Amino acid sequence: MVSVGSKALPSRRSKDSIFVEDSFMGEEDKSHKHSRKKKGMGRKPKKGSFGFDGDGSNKNVSGRGVDGTAKSKKYVKHQSTSDTKSPLVRKQIDPETTKYFMEITNLFESNGVDLEERSVICGNALEETQGKELELATDYILSHTMQTLLEGCDVDQLCGFLRGCAKVFPAIAMDRAGSHVAETALKSLAMHLQDSETYSVIEETLNMICKVIVGNPIDVMCNCYGSHVLRRLLSLCKGVPLDSSEVHGAKASMILAERLNSKTSQLDGNDSQNLHQGFPDLFKLLVSGMINHTRKDIDSVVFDQYSSLVLQTALKLLAGDDEELLQIIPVLLGCNTENMVEGNLIEMSIVNDLIESMKETAYSHLMEVILEVAPESLYKEMFTKVFRNSLFKLSSHHCGNFVVQALLSHTREKDQMEFIWEELGQKFGDLLGMGRPGVIASLIAACQRLNTHQQKCCQALAEAVSSKDGSPKFIVPRLLFLDSYFNCEDKSNWNWTSGVKMHVIGSLILQAIFKFENEYIQPYIMSITSMESQHVLEAAKDAGGARVIEAFLDSNGSVKQKRRLVVKLRGNFDELAMHPSGSFTIERCFTVSNMSLKESIVSELVAVRTELSKTRQGPFLIRKLDVDGYAAKPDHWRSRLEAKQSAYKEFYSTFGAAEDKTSKEDTFLSDAYKRSQTKELNNMRKEIDDRLTSTAPSLGVSEKNKKSKKRKDVQSEDASASSKITENAVSNFLSSGRKDKKRHGKDRPFNASKKMKA
Repeated sequence: MVSVGSKALPSRRSKDSIFVEDSFMGEEDKSHKHSRKKKGMGRKPKKGSFGFDGDGSNKNVSGRGVDGTAKSKKYVKHQSTSDTKSPLVRKQIDPETTKYFMEITNLFESNGVDLEERSVICGNALEETQGKELELATDYILSHTMQTLLEGCDVDQLCGFLRGCAKVFPAIAMDRAGSHVAETALKSLAMHLQDSETYSVIEETLNMICKVIVGNPIDVMCNCYGSHVLRRLLSLCKGVPLDSSEVHGAKASMILAERLNSKTSQLDGNDSQNLHQGFPDLFKLLVSGMINHTRKDIDSVVFDQYSSLVLQTALKLLAGDDEELLQIIPVLLGCNTENMVEGNLIEMSIVNDLIESMKETAYSHLMEVILEVAPESLYKEMFTKVFRNSLFKLSSHHCGNFVVQALLSHTREKDQMEFIWEELGQKFGDLLGMGRPGVIASLIAACQRLNTHQQKCCQALAEAVSSKDGSPKFIVPRLLFLDSYFNCEDKSNWNWTSGVKMHVIGSLILQAIFKFENEYIQPYIMSITSMESQHVLEAAKDAGGARVIEAFLDSNGSVKQKRRLVVKLRGNFDELAMHPSGSFTIERCFTVSNMSLKESIVSELVAVRTELSKTRQGPFLIRKLDVDGYAAKPDHWRSRLEAKQSAYKEFYSTFGAAEDKTSKEDTFLSDAYKRSQTKELNNMRKEIDDRLTSTAPSLGVSEKNKKSKKRKDVQSEDASASSKITENAVSNFLSSGRKDKKRHGKDRPFNASKKMKA
């Protein structure tokens, strides 16, 4: 063995020692209840539903409701038979080995080892783990040292360790301490894959591990620790980042944003996120092995919360591979996989079982992912045979309603929306009363995305929360406080609830509504503009309420209606500016205001600019509205603002606004093109602002003499500056694409010449 440096530990073979058998499968080491915070990888077991839903309903160990079906009985049967298997025996570590690795731990913690010495020490120490990989990796204390060694060794030593413990890798992965060691090893493999020369040796190592796991995947899939390791292994074989949302699951806010058309699905960009080419053969081996091994007892995995997560990860990583998905999804649905014919995969005899299964927590999450990745033909068949005529029944359930939301978010055709509207269009009030506003929000977003039933959506929602006399006055307040309103026994006497956080989904529904055409949203505009000034201020201070106000100010409503709302905030802009989200609301108010309102807003901010500049959002707001400029020279600020407005008018008279140039009904233009056009116009507007700010003339030289003459000079200078700025903005706008073409022509002269000829 080789030692480097005075502190490098020599390699040492352990002497004969007494081994004590210790059963560790199926139980935890009760002497180590504290979480593993040392390496930031602690996974403290959580009670309840493992974060699947937050309604507080009782769940049993498998993540299902207390009203289990026949399928849950099958799962219990499998669980009892698997528990009777003889547990794997782990030998106790001899004291001399423990001392050796503790010395390594102390050496690394002293920070007295350079990088070269550290690598050699890690290599020597890993050689000492031969035959003891299981014992060391599952020891709660020494497993930390093993993680350090696996992070610091080279690829040959890392792969040697994994090949040595390949046969017991599932046991390591299912251990509370060993799972961290397994994850660290997989992370280190991903890091070494940055060197293409290591691909073959890593592939050989992963091949050994995958074959062992495929031999009996159910135990690993259904284990809370093994499930996590297996998801990382799937991602590594696919070539995606180990910390991606496919492994850990997307945040609830991201999922909600995707369903409400606020964010594109992350599955659309899987290919661009790949760190390396992956191991497609191993990935296919792992996925097909899991499915084939569990085919006869599929109920044991689809209803378990941990194995459901593994299956969700596999499906997300397979997104876009329709051929594989058409083989896997019918198995998860419980279809008869013999003699499958596309378009006739689902037998009517299993439809009722599928609907009942969607009321189980784990299976409902699995079904959400199935709907997200299902090929077109399979989605249509599921929609027609399974969901049609069962939407309201599922929407009423605390788990099933999330499946309906996923179905609505991935509805592909207007004809499908017709059937959905027949079942849910007249149930808005019932769904809101049952506490299922997410279904309403997803339905509204689907109508907006497919450009259908928009007017009917607005009418149905207004009727669900309007007063008996039909007055629209309380529509917006009641949606902002959905729970408070629908929990009130005497709804006719419901009043604004002060000091309570506004309903998140209710505010999201209003944001979606204000994106519709002006003629459809008049009741909502009338409601929000008739709110009392104090209520408008409270809404502006709330995160959700502020976004509703911003959505209204960005809507297709008239400027006069928008200013009616802005006036109600007059005298409170200084207070609103101190709130984290207030800067965005004030900016929107400033944009739609006339000159007198803009001056009123800025004058209020001048009084608090010192305190405002110390907040996180303050400097941006001060710079955006030129508060310092107004405080120094109000007349100059007004003339500069007038010049800016003149530049805008001249620019838009030439090119028109985004809505004028591109109608919302133009279906032949892609959404990406429309967004790019709007972005270019916004960039031109920003350039006008920047140029006006930079070319503003100074008034500090001869302020004492001839103020009136000077004011005229300033106005003339601003007017000329406005004209020049408009010319520059127009020329830049016209030549923005031309510059790219010239640059492209320099890089590829032959291709450019061909295009010119064409």
